[in-house]
Amino acid sequence: MFAWILLLVVLATPAWAQDKAGQKEWNETLAAAKKEGRVVVAGSPDPVMRGEIIPRFTSRFGINVEFLAGRSSEIAAKVRTERSAGVYSTDVFLAGPDTTVVILHGEKIIDPLKPLLILPEVVERGKWKRGDLWFVDPEGNSVLRAFNSVNGIVFINTEYVKLEEIRSAKDLLNPKWRGKISTEDPRAIGSGVNLAGRFYSHFGEEFVKKLYVDQKPVISRERRQFTDWLARGTQPICLNCRDDDVKPLLKEGFKLSEVFELTDMPGMLTSSPWLLTYANKAPHPQAAQVFINWLLSKEALETYSRSYGSATLRTDVDESFLNPLAIPRPGVKYFDDGEWNWVLKGRKEISEKVWKLLKAN
Repeated sequence: MFAWILLLVVLATPAWAQDKAGQKEWNETLAAAKKEGRVVVAGSPDPVMRGEIIPRFTSRFGINVEFLAGRSSEIAAKVRTERSAGVYSTDVFLAGPDTTVVILHGEKIIDPLKPLLILPEVVERGKWKRGDLWFVDPEGNSVLRAFNSVNGIVFINTEYVKLEEIRSAKDLLNPKWRGKISTEDPRAIGSGVNLAGRFYSHFGEEFVKKLYVDQKPVISRERRQFTDWLARGTQPICLNCRDDDVKPLLKEGFKLSEVFELTDMPGMLTSSPWLLTYANKAPHPQAAQVFINWLLSKEALETYSRSYGSATLRTDVDESFLNPLAIPRPGVKYFDDGEWNWVLKGRKEISEKVWKLLKAN
């Protein structure tokens, strides 16, 4: 019996020592980060980040967060302009696949992120559904995906549109919905053209022409605008509304519903709300390291998941509050909108076809 106990102690000692060493490194990094005093994070206008993540982080660690909010294309343009003048103001990027893959990674604006991960609950492989952290870049160290969720294809206001009326993508072509559909501008980079491209790749040019031209959808680049149209019923079908914008309206009693599955179109996986990257020549490297590690913790990702409605890749996050259809199901074939080669090549090619089509009409 003594021999068995001794063996267990010996086997456990390396893991215990590693945890202790990791905690020591974390404490030292945190002390250095507090001296820097702030971290600069660039991302989309995100109420979860502003209202919950930043206040929690600052309260917990005493480090201020300067949040540069804007469309990914706007942030990319700002970073390019600054860097051409030798200015490096941003530490962390929380951006969508297009900006991350094509610009941040493609133009070598980011550094490896993997070496920064030191928080024990982040680096422990058992905490992640895929058996480890998911770095999606070819090098496997710079672009981290923390979410893998089934994206709703369309939102509807059920006071004006019955659920059974939108069972397939082709139902969107019903003449009764002409002028009643809203979409983010498909003529610009973003979720508007991404969805249009998906329709194009699945159904072809004629379908896209019928939906985006003949159906006369109402177009906006302000996402809150088409959420407002959805609630008021002026455009009771929304192609690009976001769950975090719709949730407050549901609490106010609006009868809105997200359609995840269509009979003629496979469900889509998304990395929303962001892919995580670390800027090279970051002005606040220690504070950035603390922010990145905490953002990947159970506390932060569960906060994000609960408020945003996306499924995370952590195994210990409570998903009971999510729509079950938002959680990928084993054995179901999905289209992954964040797959690297699709973002780098496939979507660009399809987007150009969509733009050419819309320009001609």
